[in-house]
Amino acid sequence: MKQQATSRPLPGITRRHFLGTAAAGAAAAALPLLRTGRARAAAPGPNSLLNMGFIGLGLQNRGLLGNFLHRAVKVRAVCDVDTTRRNHALELVQRFHAQHAERGAADCVATGDFRELIARKDIDAVCIATPDHWHAFITLAALRAGKDVYCEKPLTHNIHEALAVMAAVPQHRRVLQTGSMQRSMVEFRVACELVRNGVIGKLTGGQCWVGGPARPCDLPAEPAEPGLDWDRWLGAAPVRPYNSQLAPRGVFKGYPDWRSYREYGGGAITDFGAHHFDIAQWGLGMDESGPVEVRPPAQADAQRGAVMVYANGLTVTQVGEGSGMRYHGIRFRGTDGEVEVDRGAFVMVHGGQTIDRHAVAEKEFLAQAKIRLYRSTSHTDDFLARVADRKPPVANERIGAHTAICCHLINQAYYHHQALRWDPEKFCFTGGTGDPAWLTRDYRQPWAV
Repeated sequence: MKQQATSRPLPGITRRHFLGTAAAGAAAAALPLLRTGRARAAAPGPNSLLNMGFIGLGLQNRGLLGNFLHRAVKVRAVCDVDTTRRNHALELVQRFHAQHAERGAADCVATGDFRELIARKDIDAVCIATPDHWHAFITLAALRAGKDVYCEKPLTHNIHEALAVMAAVPQHRRVLQTGSMQRSMVEFRVACELVRNGVIGKLTGGQCWVGGPARPCDLPAEPAEPGLDWDRWLGAAPVRPYNSQLAPRGVFKGYPDWRSYREYGGGAITDFGAHHFDIAQWGLGMDESGPVEVRPPAQADAQRGAVMVYANGLTVTQVGEGSGMRYHGIRFRGTDGEVEVDRGAFVMVHGGQTIDRHAVAEKEFLAQAKIRLYRSTSHTDDFLARVADRKPPVANERIGAHTAICCHLINQAYYHHQALRWDPEKFCFTGGTGDPAWLTRDYRQPWAV
């Protein structure tokens, strides 16, 4: 039976609460570091390395592992529920150290249980790139254990988890970077600075090319192979038979299809949407807020067309390839022009002129800009620098959580084909819309958040 919608927020969770805990975290940043092994030196040596552990060794985290290995990082442990993947990651670390004698012995272990990795006293930070339904649980466990966290996007599987992570980071005086690495790409920063400084006039709205929502998992059972802890892969999700589309065995070179299913991910809405809606939030200046309404498309089975409505009347619409956009990405529209941006692509139309290079637009229109956004040229380097100085990184937990909430609200509008009114300060549905149960999920014990 559908629960009666309510305007009450989750207990103790308000925007004021988060601002207070964020202030406490900022105060903690001024404290001296209590542990050694932090990344302090530009030239990495065995005694100046940040000790890290890597959890979930699919294609994404293998890339991150290689990236961090070439920084001032010592990889102490790798973890995956697939024996082949974790052993392959261990071999990558050992091979790296064999080729870089100046970095000392490998000293890395492989485990199938993330709790063993997090419990290690010689690990300062963890990098998490598991399926989405594990993100929050592992992140919270790491924060409680005193570890800094780099967690892939979307930061969480649902809104309840986003609020929990936002509260936990300042509570435990940790640093968290969300893997929304478009914030560290210059073309996106320039686009958002152009918008925020009014170069395209008064902003009238935005569009994001993003695929559709997730669907319930209906995959057939397949024979399980030895070497995979399937029960642990499922975690808090409902028990179901193994299927290789969810967890391809071994060193898989693509991205598994678990993202398409509600039990584990949020479809393209929380996949690429966690990148593009993130930039929309940045350009609109809504990092500490969000929409007050989310509307599904008129057609019940449509996969595009959801609209986020903000308190100032601005809208961000999810559009498809037939929208006339030149490429996948984000478009900001203003009274005096528009800006479209994607990875490696940029077009601004202003005063009848078309500029297709962000460097030209930056030089011509932002030389005297009053609003300067956070400048990061490397998402991993930014994380390591913030671990060292204890300041919030470019995609900190508040930014990652607010973007995730946008994505989750859009998905809920699709799932229930209902316009949802939302209070971005109290984090609750309003106006008799929505259901508080949609903020969370049923957790299979003991994996609850």
